[in-house]
Amino acid sequence: MSAFPVPRCADSFEHLLARMHEEGAHAIALREGLKYRSAFQPIYSLSHGRVVGHEALLRAYTDAGAFVPPPEVFATDSFHELLWRDRTARVVHMVNYFRQAPNDQWVFVNVNPDVFAHGMGGPADGFTRRLHEHYAFDARRVVIEVTEEATQDAERFAEAIARARRAGCLIAIDDFGAGHSNFDRVWRWRPEIVKLDRSLVARASSDLQARRVVVQMVSLLHECGALVLMEGVETTTEAVIALEADVDLVQGYLFGRPQAELASPTRVCIELEQAWQQFDLGWRADKTLYQDQTTPYLNGIRHASVLLEGGRTMADACKPFLSLAHAEVCYLLGPDGRQIGGHLWTGTREGNHAFAPLNESEGARWSRRPYFRRAVETPGKLQITRPYRTLHGGGLCVTVSIAFHRLNEEGQREMFVVCGDVRWPAD
Repeated sequence: MSAFPVPRCADSFEHLLARMHEEGAHAIALREGLKYRSAFQPIYSLSHGRVVGHEALLRAYTDAGAFVPPPEVFATDSFHELLWRDRTARVVHMVNYFRQAPNDQWVFVNVNPDVFAHGMGGPADGFTRRLHEHYAFDARRVVIEVTEEATQDAERFAEAIARARRAGCLIAIDDFGAGHSNFDRVWRWRPEIVKLDRSLVARASSDLQARRVVVQMVSLLHECGALVLMEGVETTTEAVIALEADVDLVQGYLFGRPQAELASPTRVCIELEQAWQQFDLGWRADKTLYQDQTTPYLNGIRHASVLLEGGRTMADACKPFLSLAHAEVCYLLGPDGRQIGGHLWTGTREGNHAFAPLNESEGARWSRRPYFRRAVETPGKLQITRPYRTLHGGGLCVTVSIAFHRLNEEGQREMFVVCGDVRWPAD
């Protein structure tokens, strides 16, 4: 692509207006033998159960009516030409959206990263100012979608984000989880919304481990200060995955295909209601199954704590726990989180030999781990973790734990935490 010239923005805006036409109830633009039309896909809030915005999508056609995919429309080696095509699409979307939309919805608009950084919102960008003035739309209702693909000038890109925010726009990172995705850009750009790529929900629908990862990814994005939108939701199962992952917004064929008209703000989304019903039923069933699966291990570790408090050895106290079907190992932690003694394995099990460098654990410090922290915060109350990878290489496990008191060598009551790892299926 050629170097980034300063565009002649005022001329460009007037030139573009001359290319705008009405086609029925909708605006179109003509450029290089193509008709630029808008299509809008609804975006729903899972909690509110209603449309909160639409993504504006380009639909370009030849004079003969043949559809031209957006990547072909924007394929050019000239930055000036790319700028024009991007602006043409943006104007068509804005005109069509704001003549239909209620006052409490967003419009999500895709902008090429290089156009965003070099041709939008800067001191020389009279085009954007003229666009706002001419059509009198509220920038606070505009969400600018930028993809995570590499940009030629990261510093100018960050400056463009700051300018867009000052104008009132929100920023969304699109296609997160694919290509160049990384959390570094989330931390640097601080987007208000992150859109998860379709590939994540597709993988999560057939892979339980990927499902767990998506849940943790959403949690981390929330901690980064972003709302999370799951796009590409096509089935009720995928909508349930969105609910399980605690995403905020959803978009996909299940809720509506892109079309020229906006989705009615009063439409009752039956598909979303069905997803909620399935989620509620599944949550209750999963909770019951989870309790049935974990109760024997929780009872076993409680029994071990009672025996330890009464002065029994670790080997005697943990023998009933280690006899359970999926029990793996028991260990004792002192009040500072250091491990007292080594692991007590089920039978002759000694862990995965490929992880032998981590097998010797006497004196290891586990005070960072939730199974220790939560136990010492509430002595006598059983604790259980989420599934995680064991350090001894045994795959996934959950850890059950409980804090108890017993007399130390000086005859004083001291707190200890007894822990047990339980093998957990990856799928």
